[in-house]
Amino acid sequence: MPNEQAIGYPKLSSDVYAVGMLAIFALTGIQPHDLPRDPTNGEVVWRNWANVSERFADILTKMVRYRFNERYQSAAEALEAFPAPPKPKRQPASQSTPQSTPIPRRQVIQMLGFIGTGVGLAIVGEWLLQGVFGRKADVAQSLQTFNFETVTVDAQGNINNRSNLQAKYFAQDLGNGVTLEMVQIPGGTFLMGSPPGEQKRSSSEGSQHQVTVPGFFMGKYKVTQAQYQAIMGNNPSKSKGEKRPVEQVSWNDAVEFCKRLSQKTGRTYRLPSEAEWEYAARAGTTTPFYFGETITTDLANYNGSYTHASGPKGQYREQTTNVGSFPPNAFGLYDMHGNVWEWCQDEWHDSYQGAPTDGSAWLTQGSTNVQKLLRGGSWYAGPSNCRSASRVRELPDGRLTDVGFRLVCVVA
Repeated sequence: MPNEQAIGYPKLSSDVYAVGMLAIFALTGIQPHDLPRDPTNGEVVWRNWANVSERFADILTKMVRYRFNERYQSAAEALEAFPAPPKPKRQPASQSTPQSTPIPRRQVIQMLGFIGTGVGLAIVGEWLLQGVFGRKADVAQSLQTFNFETVTVDAQGNINNRSNLQAKYFAQDLGNGVTLEMVQIPGGTFLMGSPPGEQKRSSSEGSQHQVTVPGFFMGKYKVTQAQYQAIMGNNPSKSKGEKRPVEQVSWNDAVEFCKRLSQKTGRTYRLPSEAEWEYAARAGTTTPFYFGETITTDLANYNGSYTHASGPKGQYREQTTNVGSFPPNAFGLYDMHGNVWEWCQDEWHDSYQGAPTDGSAWLTQGSTNVQKLLRGGSWYAGPSNCRSASRVRELPDGRLTDVGFRLVCVVA
C-alpha cells in the first residue's frame, strides 16, 4: 500500500503502485516491507536483487515511485509502456531440450487473485507472460554441477585438510567459443569487516557488523581477457593471455562491460556490492583468508617477498597467472585472494559507520568521480592486502596493471 492510500487519500496510481510492488516481490523474493528505501527521497531500492532488462526495470521503478504524481496515472498508461510480447519461436521437431509449458493467461491472473480488477488483468498478466516465468525456467534448466577441492592450512601455511565439494553454475555463451561460468551463491548472514585483533587490519575494516545477503550468482573466475575481448572488442591488458584476468580496466570500463553483456544476453550483469564480494570471498569462514590464518604462494598469486602472521616467504611472479590456477573457496570461487584487485559497485567510505546491512551497494555521495572500492589483493600486493576484509580505493577512471573485476548476476 502506498503512502497516500495509507493516510486515506488513494489515487488511481495507488493501484499501479501496488501491482508494481507485487512484480518486484515476484522478481526478488523479498517482501515489500523488507526492501530498503533511499533515505534521501524515499524511493524503494530493489534493482540489485532482480534480473531484468533496464527497460523493464525503469517501468517498474516508475510504477512504485514514492510520489503518486510521478507514477503512471492509470493502468492503461502503465500498460502502454510495456513492449509487445515476443512471438514464440517454432522449434525443430528433433529438438530434445525440455520446453516449459505455457501457463494460460486467465490461470496466471486467477493464481494471483486479480481476475476481478482491471489493473491486475492488464498489467500483471502482461509482465508475467512476457518472460518472468520463462527466465526462471531458463536458468533452472541450465544449472549444472561441478566438483572441486578446497584446502585449509595450519599457522605455518602447511595444508592440513582437503575437502571435496560441489556447487551449481550456469554457463553464459559469449560467442566464438567463449563462455562465462556463473556460480550459484546461497543467501546468508555474516560478519563483515575484521575483528580488532586481526593482524595488519586497517581502521577502515571496522567496525564489524552483521549483513544479510540475498542469494546471487557470481563469476567462477575474474573476467578473463578472452571474455573481455568477446564483449568489448579489445584487450587492454599488459600481461597477455586469454585465460589470464583482464587488467588495466577502470571502474567505468567494467560498468560498460556489464552494460554491453546485459544487452547481449538479456540477463542483468553488474559489479558486486562490497558486501556481496566479502560474503562470497569468505564462503562461511571467519579467518583472514578462506583457507586459514595465513597464506602462501602455493595458494594464491601475490608478492611472496613478504609474509603474513607465521606464514613463509614465497615466489613473487611479478605478473598475473591464469584464472583457476589455485584452490577455490567453499563456494567454488577461484582467486578471491590475489592475482588482480576486483572493482565493487560501492563508493569509498572510511569506515562502516552507516553502511547498509542488506547486502546492497553503499551509494550515497552521488558523484561520478568519487573513489570506488577494490577488493581481493593482487600479484603486486603483499599478503596482508589479500585478506578477505582488506579494502582499498581508486578513482573510477583509474587503470592499473593489477586491477580487474568479477561479475554478479542476480536471478529471481
